[in-house]
Amino acid sequence: MRASRSGWWAAALVAPLLIFLFLVFLLPIGTFLWQAVAERDVAPALPRTVLALRDWDGRALPPDAAFEALAADLRAARAHDQAGVGAPLIPAAAARLNSEVPGFRSTLPATARRLADPAAPARDTILAASPDWSTPESWAAIRRTAGPLGDSNLLAVLDLRRDSTGALAAVPPEGAIFRTILLRTLWIAVLATALSLLLAYPLAYLIATAAPRWRPWLLAGVMLPFWTSLVVRTAAWWVLLQREGIVNAALAGLGLIEAPLPLLFNRGAVLAAMVHILLPFAVLPIYAALRGLDWRLPRAALSLGATPWRSFWRVTLPLTLPGVGAGAILVFIQALGFYVTPALLGGPNDQMLPYFIGFYANRTVNWGLAAALSVALLLAVAIVVGLYARLVGFERTRPA
Repeated sequence: MRASRSGWWAAALVAPLLIFLFLVFLLPIGTFLWQAVAERDVAPALPRTVLALRDWDGRALPPDAAFEALAADLRAARAHDQAGVGAPLIPAAAARLNSEVPGFRSTLPATARRLADPAAPARDTILAASPDWSTPESWAAIRRTAGPLGDSNLLAVLDLRRDSTGALAAVPPEGAIFRTILLRTLWIAVLATALSLLLAYPLAYLIATAAPRWRPWLLAGVMLPFWTSLVVRTAAWWVLLQREGIVNAALAGLGLIEAPLPLLFNRGAVLAAMVHILLPFAVLPIYAALRGLDWRLPRAALSLGATPWRSFWRVTLPLTLPGVGAGAILVFIQALGFYVTPALLGGPNDQMLPYFIGFYANRTVNWGLAAALSVALLLAVAIVVGLYARLVGFERTRPA
């Protein structure tokens, strides 16, 4: 009985924290990610049309019943919107369909105005309203977005779509951008991680082997970026690398260049700033691994005839690999989510996936596609964590 009461008390103490995490972390993120598959804009505006297209094969224009249903739906939705009761139906449906077929944002309202006269023949009036209605793809877009769930946004992230018959097809080359953006994001994150580790290991080794009186000062230097805002750190690189900046001025003063170098708006500027920001996340785990190293082992290797390089490569490095792995995964996961630094210092071909998430969420207000891109980013993180757990294992990073 006493053990049971202790369990209830423990659960009661933890419950507020769990509820807080659910309300401020899991619920908002889950609600946002759900937008990637939720389809709630088209069916309320076009319920009869959705029903009429359910058995359509998509190979030719739908039957007259679908035109009649669309006419009835648009008249009812227009009357609803003019009455001002509830959320507007036609603008929401038009915005969602526009992401499937560009131009629908104006096509749907224009067709609704053409159908204001109940006596107008549905098929002729709809076909005359816009050439979009004469293609099966426009009607298929209504069926794809009928909901309540759909995979259009997730397929778009992979540069895939469904044709009018429902079969998978590749996006035309001029619109296939997201796989390139995803690969670019992964590549920039890999480069930033590799450069951070190359700089972090010698720095961590220097701190771990430094005299005790110098070690706190060296650690404070590593921690210094944490004391400055991310925007300020990025702006500082702007000042350093601009055409009239400190770097170009120094090179010109030394006579090494005659004209300013284009150091901004390129991949090098992005990587330099990212490594500067992420370096502490690589140094600290490696430093912790080196601090826990039994230094008698590399000294024993030296006493047995090994060269310093061989002792490091065969003894020190393998024993500190858990710290290297922990630093790598910390840096890589954070590098995947960089938004401000590429936006300020990079060019058009240096923008990463978070930039496009912000673009579709804030500028085009396409929450579904923004959520689908977030799902892709989340899956990339999950894959990296899974590979780390498989190859290194989280238990190896725990202190003995």
